[in-house]
Amino acid sequence: MIRERIADNVYWFQSEVYAQVAAGAVIGTDWAVVIDTLPVPEETLEIREFIEDTLKVPVRFVINTIYHADHTWGNCYFPGVGIIAHTLGRKFVKEKNIQALENAQKQDSTFQKTKIVLPQMTLGSGSINLKVGKKSLKIFTTPGSSPDGISVFVREDRILFAGDAFLPLPVFLEGDIDQLMQTIESFKDLGLENIVQGHGEVILRGEIDGAIESNLQYLRELKKVVANALKKKDPQQKLEEATVESCGKSRVLLGGLVEELHRRNLAYLYQTELAKLGNPQ
Repeated sequence: MIRERIADNVYWFQSEVYAQVAAGAVIGTDWAVVIDTLPVPEETLEIREFIEDTLKVPVRFVINTIYHADHTWGNCYFPGVGIIAHTLGRKFVKEKNIQALENAQKQDSTFQKTKIVLPQMTLGSGSINLKVGKKSLKIFTTPGSSPDGISVFVREDRILFAGDAFLPLPVFLEGDIDQLMQTIESFKDLGLENIVQGHGEVILRGEIDGAIESNLQYLRELKKVVANALKKKDPQQKLEEATVESCGKSRVLLGGLVEELHRRNLAYLYQTELAKLGNPQ
């Protein structure tokens, strides 16, 4: 696990095991908040040990920015804490993650002690404000990548823990491209110093405007490609010609995982737009 202090009492963690998944922590005088967990128990336990054994502050809340296993399966390694998530996030964890964990445990002994812990506190719209020592956190809904997306804004430091609402390559396979674009556009108004992505590196102040525009431009390009493909006799050829590079992103991002994600984005958007025309395939 990689660890970095990005502001006073604000930390970023990144998995060295899977897809550069990120987590965070905001440390108060008497207790701390953890934002997401990491994919494997060993890394999540490193976060807990750093906060509780090194910094000597107990964790009181864990915030899940999305229901995905790589952000939530570590909930159980913070026993007795309050779990905060989107209302849909709780629903999706219950419907999808319980069976997924059972399947994983049959294949990998790493997860034998992992248990699904459902969020107890949820929001379906608007925001929740949480005071952690001298830090003021705004927890708010950020749909688009997934309908259960939430983000956490640290007001004093202008740091946004964006979850999967902001990634090196935007992904909307469970959500809506237009909604995701609106969410990303809204980040311009926050006066940010840092964006902590759900996966990948922390984006610094001088890089933020460019990163936001890069993600928006990529999504615009996808919409253009799909609109053109729908007019062609051989739409699949048009989709195959649209590489991740031709849409403005590097194929080496996230260790090369973005090529597959890009293909899935295109296929999902094409099928979505085709269905709107009343011609699903």
